Amino acid sequence: MPRRRLTAAVTKEGKWYVARCLEVEVTSQGETLEEALANLREALELYFEDASADLPDTGPIIAPVDIEVKQA
Repeated sequence: MPRRRLTAAVTKEGKWYVARCLEVEVTSQGETLEEALANLREALELYFEDASADLPDTGPIIAPVDIEVKQA
């Protein structure tokens, strides 16, 4: 079985860590960072079991975006 490295972005939302794959629309969560990543890994493996789900050819372009936030 071929292996592929994908990119996860993890945020803390309340008591949960939310892990999102940047290449495909798959998200999972866990009470710890490790649990969130393990759950995302499992969700991605299930996602790619579907024959119609193709692996992306390239990784995402990661770029910072600066914004101004007006204080109320």
